[in-house]
Amino acid sequence: MSRPRAFCEDTALDHALEVFWRTGYEGTSISRLTEAMGINRPSLYATFGNKEELFQKALDRYVALKNDYINQAMAEPTARRMVEKLLHDAAEVLTDSSHPIGCMAVQGALTCRDESERVRDELTKIRASFEERIRQRFEDERRDGRLPADTDPEALARFMTTITHGMSVQASGGATCEQLRDVARLAMRAWPVQEPTG
Repeated sequence: MSRPRAFCEDTALDHALEVFWRTGYEGTSISRLTEAMGINRPSLYATFGNKEELFQKALDRYVALKNDYINQAMAEPTARRMVEKLLHDAAEVLTDSSHPIGCMAVQGALTCRDESERVRDELTKIRASFEERIRQRFEDERRDGRLPADTDPEALARFMTTITHGMSVQASGGATCEQLRDVARLAMRAWPVQEPTG
């Protein structure tokens, strides 16, 4: 019989996620990972695969955590309230000191070199998926008459995701939660206004 693993995979993966989040894919060495995860190299490779495979597993875990607050925002009854909650909660999540500051999908992409193209592509897919969910919500609301007929859902989604990505960069530079919420409040002033008819 094989010997049972002497470590918790979920806990080890959480530690790997924190290292990748804090230092990026390029800046993370195997020795740093094994130290943070409390395991040796053979255990890392046997359980999680190589560095890129471990990064993908950590990234999947990050997406699950991030989707929690995004899903809560998506449950709001209108797109405007959805975006208000999304930006408001993002300010808190991005500055939460219980984990590395900022967004892993944004920060990680900024540090990837050409030889890590597959990693960069995965981070790009995460950001694109987020933008697509928002675009579809705007599309639905325009179709149902809750957004002006001349609203461009794609441009509006790109604007809102640009704001959240910028908030991530600002958070990494030391911006506080309240400062980011000021940004969110200003961003909402650009919300399309339905012109009265008649």
